Amino acid sequence: MSGWWAYLDERTCRDVDVKVLRDRRLSAVRVVWEALQPLGLGLHEAERVVLARYEALGDQVERTPPDPLDLPSLAARAAVLPGRVAAVEALWDGDTVHDWFVLLVAVLDTPDGEGHLATVYHRPDGAPPGVAAAEAGRALADRLGVPFFFASPDVPDDDAPRWRTAQQGDVW
Repeated sequence: MSGWWAYLDERTCRDVDVKVLRDRRLSAVRVVWEALQPLGLGLHEAERVVLARYEALGDQVERTPPDPLDLPSLAARAAVLPGRVAAVEALWDGDTVHDWFVLLVAVLDTPDGEGHLATVYHRPDGAPPGVAAAEAGRALADRLGVPFFFASPDVPDDDAPRWRTAQQGDVW
């Protein structure tokens, strides 16, 4: 385990463990980071401290089920967004806990913005995140009659161009 854990007081350790047991990773990272930042702890090291707690607590963690990728669930999420869906987009992101994963979003025309549809993590018994997100995203885009965009389906790239940029002709 990270040596940073020893610098946390008992109350903070309990707070972090409660958050980890409830699968509230970002909240746990924030608690660790805020407590140890004055000692020089960086955000990535705070993530590593929390990852070590996940490993230490193992099967006791009440894992949040993965976002559903079936067409009815995605269509229902898109239907409640506050605007018209102009495109469905998949994009890579990552962190030290989950490694690379794909965000599936609905790009909104009015109002300008986007709405989260699903986060696709690596699943030991399933397709890689890029493949699973591309299949689900294409199916939803077909149902909605909008384009699907995934600039880097085969290689994780969190700097890949976004759909709006591609529409402006500044890509490729």
